[in-house]
Amino acid sequence: MSSVSSAMNAAIQFRNVSYRLSTGYELLRNLNLEVQRGETLVLLGRSGSGKTTTLKLINRLLVQSEGEIHVDGRSLAEWDVIRLRRMIGYVIQEIGLFPHFTVARNIAVVPQIEGWSADRIQNRVQELLQLVGLEPGLASRYPRELSGGQRQRVGVARALAADPSFLLMDEPFGALDPITRAELQREFLALQRRLGKTVVFVTHDLREALLLGTRIALMEAGQLLVTHTPDEFMYSTDPMVAAYVDAFKTEILPRLRDHDEPRPK
Repeated sequence: MSSVSSAMNAAIQFRNVSYRLSTGYELLRNLNLEVQRGETLVLLGRSGSGKTTTLKLINRLLVQSEGEIHVDGRSLAEWDVIRLRRMIGYVIQEIGLFPHFTVARNIAVVPQIEGWSADRIQNRVQELLQLVGLEPGLASRYPRELSGGQRQRVGVARALAADPSFLLMDEPFGALDPITRAELQREFLALQRRLGKTVVFVTHDLREALLLGTRIALMEAGQLLVTHTPDEFMYSTDPMVAAYVDAFKTEILPRLRDHDEPRPK
C-alpha cells in the first residue's frame, strides 16, 4: 500500500505528536503513526515507553503538547469530546466496572446515555453476554460476585455496547491468571474476526503482541522505534527488536515447549 492510500485508509493518525508534563518532562516525542481501519495495532514496550500515553491521547484523556491527531479523518480539535468518547470503546486492566451496578446495568451505561429504549438495551445486553461468552443469568449479578475473567469479559461487553468504531485496550488481560488470559486472547481473536473493529492494544508481552496484532509498534523512551507485522518483527535486524525476540526465544519459548511436553507418569 502506498503512503498516500495508506493515509486515506487510516482511521487514526498521529502527526509529529509530543506530550510533556507541566514540569517539561517529555513522555512522548515526535510520534508519527497510522492505524488502519479494521486492524489491531499493538503498542509494545516496557513500562514508561509511552504506550498508555499514546492511547489516552486518542480519546482525549490527555491532550498533546505538539502535533496533530486525526480520528476518522478529523482533527481531535474538531471533535466534541463527548461524541468522540462515545464512538470509542475503552478497556483497561483494572476493568473499572461500577461496583453498585449489576452486570446488565454496567453494560447498558452508554446505550442509556444515548437514549436507547429499554427493550433495545435489554436485547443488546443479552446479545453481548453471549458474544463474550457469559451466561445470560449473570446479568443480575454484581461485579463482586464474578471471577476476574468474568469481570474482564463484562468490561469488553460494556466497551462494545453502543457498537463503537474503535477499541482502545490497555493491557486488558495483564492481571489475569495464565489460563484465563489465554482463553480471553483466543476469544478476542474470534471476536475481532467477527466484528472487524479498529483496535489499538497496549501490552508489554511480546507473545501477546505476536498473537493478537496485525502490526506491532515498538516504543521506547517515548519514541516509536519500528512498526512491523508479526512476521517482520520476528526477523527484524533492529537492535531493540532483536533484544525482544532474543528474550522471547531464550525465556518464553522453552517454557512453552516444556508445558507442551507430556508429563512423566
